[in-house]
Amino acid sequence: MDHEAVLALFDRDMRERAQPYGPDSVVERVGGVVRHVGPEQGWNGVLWSDLTESDADAAIAEQTRHFAELGREFEWKLYGHDRPDDLGERLRAAGFTPEPEETLMVSEAGELDLDAAPPPGVELRPVTDATGIDLVVDVHEQAFGTPGTRLRHQLLAQLTENPDTVVAVVALAGDVPVSSARMELIPGTRFAGLWGGGTVEAWRGRGIYRALVAHRARIATDRGYRYLQVDASDQSRPILQRLGFAPLTTTTPYVRAAP
Repeated sequence: MDHEAVLALFDRDMRERAQPYGPDSVVERVGGVVRHVGPEQGWNGVLWSDLTESDADAAIAEQTRHFAELGREFEWKLYGHDRPDDLGERLRAAGFTPEPEETLMVSEAGELDLDAAPPPGVELRPVTDATGIDLVVDVHEQAFGTPGTRLRHQLLAQLTENPDTVVAVVALAGDVPVSSARMELIPGTRFAGLWGGGTVEAWRGRGIYRALVAHRARIATDRGYRYLQVDASDQSRPILQRLGFAPLTTTTPYVRAAP
């Protein structure tokens, strides 16, 4: 895989030409910025920018004003190769708070080991309704320690309005949800995004995360997507590298609280 070429393709397809994440969202381009505007419970933020030292501060101020007028918290999703080089420092100076850095990792879906199965006693079950979403949110809140309100809203909207754009799966040990994950499928692109892979603490280290990656990779391949993309934490990066994912750059969410 040509890392530089794939990163350029990712920037173009998934950031500069991004599509709305749901039926109640829009993507807007304002000058050198592409932003995603969703509902209050959805994701709001800047996906891509083409800025210089001379116009970066004005662009940051404009986006801050825009989302403040909407009364929304928003995220400036900064990648390691974005310009200018000090964009992160400028965001901090403008009142943004950086969250932990992650690694953008990509693999060709067809080159992964897709035979990984969950451990004995664990079943992977597709999520298709509100009951399944509740199980996913339960795992999310246990695994990550953060509220699942936004995730519940997003999954319910997608499964109701655009079910072909998302795949969600929960791992059950008997009737107990122990891991979950989802995959975003954007029509017209070559990338399927793997998101939300989390396992409750007592079940980590048993191969469930690996099985969830393989499960989603098989679906992506069947649906004609060439690449799988993950924003990997330090915890998941070693697993993904062993599976065949390559790190392309870093990504850091810079968050601006609602006024």
